[in-house]
This record gives sequence, C-alpha cells and structure tokens, in this order.
Amino acid sequence: MVPAFEQIMPPLEGETATTTHHSNAGNNGGIDGNKSRVTVVGSGSWGSVAAKLIASNILNITSFHDELKMWVFEETLQSGEKLTDAINRTNENVKYLPGIKLGNNVVADPDLDNAVKDANMLVFVTPHQFIDHICKSLVGKLRSDVEAISLIKGMEVKIEGPCLISTFISEQLGINCSVLMGANLANEIAEEKFSEATVGYRDNREIAEQWVQLFSTPYFMVTPVKDVEGVELCGTLKNVVAIAAGFVDGLAMGNNTKAAIMRLGLREMRDFSKLLFSSVEDNTFYESCGVADVITTCFGGRNRKVAEAFAKNGGKRSFDELEVEILQGQKLQGVSTAREVYEVLRHQGWLESFPLFATVHEICISHLPPSAIVNYSKRKPILPLSEVSAH
Repeated sequence: MVPAFEQIMPPLEGETATTTHHSNAGNNGGIDGNKSRVTVVGSGSWGSVAAKLIASNILNITSFHDELKMWVFEETLQSGEKLTDAINRTNENVKYLPGIKLGNNVVADPDLDNAVKDANMLVFVTPHQFIDHICKSLVGKLRSDVEAISLIKGMEVKIEGPCLISTFISEQLGINCSVLMGANLANEIAEEKFSEATVGYRDNREIAEQWVQLFSTPYFMVTPVKDVEGVELCGTLKNVVAIAAGFVDGLAMGNNTKAAIMRLGLREMRDFSKLLFSSVEDNTFYESCGVADVITTCFGGRNRKVAEAFAKNGGKRSFDELEVEILQGQKLQGVSTAREVYEVLRHQGWLESFPLFATVHEICISHLPPSAIVNYSKRKPILPLSEVSAH
C-alpha cells in the first residue's frame, strides 16, 4: 500500500493553534485512570482511516475511553475554514478523505501537546520525513505508560547506518513501538472493502493483541507477527518497487515486464532486510505486509501513479513537480526511500547485489532514463546473499 502520509511540514513548537476541541462522546466526565485513551498522530487519508477503524472499536471496548483524539496539522481550506474545524463540524476529513464519516467520537486537535497529553496508546501516521521533528516536540510530555504503534513507511539514514521509524520513536521517546503494515489502500478501507494488515511486535504478545483489537473490524483483518524489523521493512521497501512498476506502466511495457520487476523487487526486499537484521523471518514476506502489499502498491498506489507520469514525460518533469500536481498535498514516500536505501547500499558496498533498488534511485535523480528499469540485469552479476554477507 501507498501510505497516506500527505501532510506538509509540521509547525515548529509553539506555532500550532491553541484551540482545544471537546467532545460529548466520552463515557465519563473527566480523565478516568482506569480507561485507556488513544490518540492518532497524523490526519492524512491513512491517518483518518486509522481513526475511523479505532473509533468504531473503542465504543465497544469497556477498557477504553470513548473519545479518540486525532492530531491535525492545521491548514486553511479554500473556503477559509480551518481544517480541524471542518473535521469537527462535518465528522469528515474534507481534504484528505472526503465523504467518509470518521465517527462522532473522533475529535480533531491542532495542538500536538494537548492531543497526546492524556493518551497511553499513540498511533503514529505521518510522513516519515517529519517524525524527527514530532518526536523532539513530544520528549518529556508523554505518560509513563505509553505504548505506540507506527504506520509510517520509511527509514532514517544516519552515519552509523539505517534506523527504522519504530526504533527511532522508541529511542527518542523511551517507549515501546510496534508497527502495522499491509496491503492497505486507504480509500478502499475507508469504503469498507475487505483488507488485511500485519502488526509487527517484539516481545509482548499481549500488547500486540491489544493493537489487533483496536484495528480489527469485519472488513479489516489484522494478524500479529513477532518480527518488527521484517514487517516494517516490507512496508518501507515496497514503495521503491512501486516506483519501478510505475516506470514500467508509464512506458507501456506490459504485464510480463511488470511481473518480473515485482518478483525481483520482492527478492531484493527480502535480501536487504535479512542483511540488515538477521532476525527477519522469511515467512513475514508471505504476510499482508509482504507480497500482498507489493502487489496492491504496484497496481494501485500513489508512488506507482506519479512514477508512471514521470516515465511518460521521459523524466523531464521532476518528482517534486509531479507530486504537487497529481497528489495535491499528499506526499510520496518511494523516492525518498529509494535515496535512503541507495545510501545504505553504497556505504555497505552492496550496490551490485541490488540492481533494481540502485536503478530506481538513479532514474529518480535523472542519472538514467526511465527505460533503464528493464536494463538492471546488465549491471554486474548479483552476488548470492551469503557472499554479500561475507563481503
């Protein structure tokens, strides 16, 4: 799935609006210490869908407070109305998920500190480029018993190596962070078409089951897997494969070529993940977060869509330009992820062993034409995974 991370840069601390919205949906007048509270940090299409799923479930779980806070990066709509006011007035995210009711117990809040202050369950679903800023803003402001889950696709690449978003959140905020990934096009889930997802967790199966309970509905089936790194890397790397699939579509190369690209992409996803983390399980790639996510993203996602336009224009229009024109405020992940993956491959000396990943990045930065996507096999021979590890 193409993640629905469509917000622009969050404001610096102190720049958010201070208006606090209140809801009558709660089942007690104040903060009930015996009831868990959930906040969704992010409000793009996928964040709004996550809020819709959770909001419908917490009404039926006695251990949870009925109100669900959703942090919204404030924007002014063309009508002049604030986005948070429009969401609270209409019960819809009129910009990123129009026509879909989120639930009367969803309260949009533009103040990040206020949105999270009482929550002990945090759902992070923002563009991965902004998670560093958000985490720095939240240091020292969370409850001591907070559990988090990340729906964010991407990674932070530092001098010492790649850092998964869930790990980054855990280290920055001192909290445990699970992940949820899968073949999840936001609009289809919003329309309650059947979908699956995978929750990746580390050690605490009880927490994993709680996340499953919060997200699962008759049309959204969630399965827990004890493999955070494998689940998260699947959700991250599939966007690079989707960019490659978009090039194929833009050049009208056909389904056989696209299938070949997807197969090689899945193999490089597995090999890259296992080189970075030996704990990654092969079976994870058969879950919704793996092969299913590759398929749906390569046929229906926004990364594929913009990459198709890039190829049709012969690479003469930048991804930044096409992103603004086609997505209208939503954000790509695949291009930045391709760059981050390339940096890791180059630093580790693995470029020859991941020709598809390397080629995607080189096309994105116009070092190669889009047609080079089918010439990846002309690069130097791919080393077996065991030899890459030894090297």
